[in-house]
Amino acid sequence: MVKALFICSQNKLRSPTAEQVFSTYPDIEADSAGLNNDAVTPLSLDQVEWADIILVMEKSHLNRLRGKFKSHLNHHAINRIHPMMV
Repeated sequence: MVKALFICSQNKLRSPTAEQVFSTYPDIEADSAGLNNDAVTPLSLDQVEWADIILVMEKSHLNRLRGKFKSHLNHHAINRIHPMMV
């Protein structure tokens, strides 16, 4: 089973929607979080360490993710998801 973590800014619309969609796939366990401190579910180190793949919604999210968790991202596949995929 692949553990996929979806990240946006607030965890209000984009990342929770992606989590819902991809959690219907039989071989994917999905979670979501936001990078902002006031996000519905702020991104935690536990989530980063849990994930096999991390998908961000914007290039700025990728930059912020790397800035905050750089030393914990060595074994992760990280990609930017196109909004039309969700």
